[in-house]
Amino acid sequence: MAQYILAHDLGTSGNKATLYDEQGRLCGSCTISYPTLYPCPGGVEQNPDSWWGAVCRGTQQLLTESAVKAGEIACVCFSAQMMGCLLVDLQGNPLHRALIWADTRSQEEEKELLHSVGQQEGYQITGHRLSASYSAAKLLWLRKNAPDSYKKAYKLLQAKDYMVYRLTGKFYTDYSDASGTNLLDICHKCWSKSILKEMEIDGGLLPELRKSTDVVGGITASAASATGLLEGTPVVMGGGDGSCACVGAGVTEPGKAYTVIGTSSWISYASTEPFFDPEMRTFNWVHLDDKLYAPCGTMQAAGYSYSWFRDIFCHEEVVAAKGKGVSPYSLMDELAAQSVPGAHALLFLPYLLGERSPWWDSFAKGTFIGFSATTTRADFSRAVLEGVGYNLKVILDILQSVGPLEKIAMIGGGAKSSFWLQLLANIWQKPLEVPQYIEEATSMGAAICGGVGVGLFPNFRVADMFNQVQKTILPDASLAKEYEKMYQVFNMAYQQLVPVFRRLA
Repeated sequence: MAQYILAHDLGTSGNKATLYDEQGRLCGSCTISYPTLYPCPGGVEQNPDSWWGAVCRGTQQLLTESAVKAGEIACVCFSAQMMGCLLVDLQGNPLHRALIWADTRSQEEEKELLHSVGQQEGYQITGHRLSASYSAAKLLWLRKNAPDSYKKAYKLLQAKDYMVYRLTGKFYTDYSDASGTNLLDICHKCWSKSILKEMEIDGGLLPELRKSTDVVGGITASAASATGLLEGTPVVMGGGDGSCACVGAGVTEPGKAYTVIGTSSWISYASTEPFFDPEMRTFNWVHLDDKLYAPCGTMQAAGYSYSWFRDIFCHEEVVAAKGKGVSPYSLMDELAAQSVPGAHALLFLPYLLGERSPWWDSFAKGTFIGFSATTTRADFSRAVLEGVGYNLKVILDILQSVGPLEKIAMIGGGAKSSFWLQLLANIWQKPLEVPQYIEEATSMGAAICGGVGVGLFPNFRVADMFNQVQKTILPDASLAKEYEKMYQVFNMAYQQLVPVFRRLA
């Protein structure tokens, strides 16, 4: 009897293939890496055949290592990187390397969108700012710079959509991935006729929209041969990684919230309607549950700031950690703990890669403010962690303008640091909940989506049972005033430095 769900999470650096049983237990996992190419300034590409190779190899490896038989796989489902652009012909052949989410070469096309559609109008239609980061601008860039490919194009696909095609021969996308294209009318859940008309994009180029839980086909004979799966195994559509992480973190009912602390970081919650910030500082995904939305704010350099600090300032900890067989971050946390809340009035602005939410400022720079002859490495280490916390609090406060978020689930690699989590709880003055699976939450969200799709699970709320809270970190109320004072100075510091950042650029 089929009892396992095969979930693939196509990330930026590789594909994580996972097996979950019908009780939501993780039964196997492997990651197959693939390269990223940088062909020009702002250009960030991947070969879609590398994705397919990683899916095939990952599937074969999981089946071998777990001793699970192909006939025991109830379905295959996907989570994947969003906001990309891959054009394929009528036979599904890629016409170019995929422009992935990090590709920002389409700055001129962004200007065209802003001129023709308008930022405010675009935000109200799509739930996002119009930006070179999204699929629409990338599509316009291809139309201008790769006209032969554009003329041959049959469909615009995202990463998981192409994998679904390779498995089933069908061209579809889901609402969550569509909400990252700058082409979806997010309130009506249909492709925006007005944006397509303004930008002279043929609506037929866009795939049919489906629910994330829809069974969109069975595995073909050729895909079965390539993967080791049985022909006819159901394929469930799945969703974008942000929406899958939402489910994996247990955010399946209105008002529930979560934070991912990874290389980048975001805060999101479940809602019955999009949240349109008057200043357009946050944006909206469609949830895997198509009756819900996931308002969100993303900062660029969260864990990245700490890894940058490790590489530049913590050689001593890196060497010591290697000798002790521990993570250098654990020793860096011990170093930061030697400082005090507020890091002796040292501030770090975590804008090493510019910033998305809350400022949407590509000119912003990483900055330390307030160090003196008595400042220690411990102060610098703590200031980095606190600076990420202050920036996330700006996003949190924006999202809470429509109602308080009582507690927040924490996932991602950074959630392994109890010290950082306690620091965040103190800055935000919120209880933080840490589930069992913090780095597998995204693949778990995809697995739950697959299970709902084939009827193994009644609804998405099984996430509460499958990824149960292991510990709750409570804020220290005695530190609220100190951190509120530093938070206000943090915001002031950025505002005062805006003209400086622009002069430096």
